[in-house]
This record gives sequence, structure tokens and C-alpha cells, in this order.
Amino acid sequence: MAYVDHAFSISDEDLMIGTSYTVSNRPPVKEISLAVALLLFGIVGIVSGFFMAYNRVGGDRGHGVFFIVLGCLVFIPGFYYTRIAYYAYKGYKGFSFSSIPSA
Repeated sequence: MAYVDHAFSISDEDLMIGTSYTVSNRPPVKEISLAVALLLFGIVGIVSGFFMAYNRVGGDRGHGVFFIVLGCLVFIPGFYYTRIAYYAYKGYKGFSFSSIPSA
């Protein structure tokens, strides 16, 4: 029987220990809370903008249109990342928490 020195052998288990190949699918709480806050502030901005434009707050409809545009700009990324977080939480194929960028 031949002598085999296992001290210098490299196996697949040795390569995976201590490297960044493991994917953590833990929910990033800070980023998800930011996405939900953007979503809520966007909804509030759009609704208050429609209210301001309808009632002509400030004398004209300009203030309301500004709030509607600002609310849309805040709503879009909030909705996008909240949707990704929700689908990743539910376990839909193709969605993971690693798709949400870190803040």
C-alpha cells in the first residue's frame, strides 16, 4: 500500500472555508426600511400634491405639480426595492436579498 501525505492535499471543503463564496440571504433591515420609507413618503407626496393642485394651495397649481413630481421620484425606487424585498422574503425564484444594494 502506498503512503499518501494528506497534509498538503487540497479538497473542495478546504477551498470553501473562509472565503467569500458563501451567500448570506439574510434580509438587510436598514436598506429595506429605507425602501419602505421612500415608498411611504412617495405616496404621501403624490396624494398631498393632488390635494394641493386641486385646491390651488399657494394661489396656483404649481406647488401641487411640484409635490406630485417629487413624490413620483421618491416612490419609484421605494416601490422597486420594496418589491424585491417582498419577493425575496416570499421565496420567489430569481429574487434574493443580495439584489438590494447596501446603503
